[in-house]
Amino acid sequence: MLINELSKKTGISTHTIRFYEKSGLIEGKQDESVKSNNYFHYDEITVEKLGFISDAKSVGFTIREIAQVIDAWYSSKYTKEQKLEILDSKLNALEQKMKEIKEMKNQILQFKDDVVNDRC
Repeated sequence: MLINELSKKTGISTHTIRFYEKSGLIEGKQDESVKSNNYFHYDEITVEKLGFISDAKSVGFTIREIAQVIDAWYSSKYTKEQKLEILDSKLNALEQKMKEIKEMKNQILQFKDDVVNDRC
């Protein structure tokens, strides 16, 4: 599929898709049989990667962190042990973020309780 179709399918703008491509997170391929244009084509793996990128960004992962996970999952440049180490590191980061979110939730609940009970 071309970038416009990929954008429609994923809900991600073509500008953002190009940014992810320049960042090395995804890769389009040119059709070698077509010599009249420089269009890049994308496959279902790219759709899958873009879904992961969106999810990872929504929980605060940086482009660099996302690239590490994508490399660990989709690349063969790491050993099994290295892949597990990368994935464990990201799981630990998520656990920490979840802890921080829970603490913030409790603080906001306390503020709400204070407002309801006229303590502020």
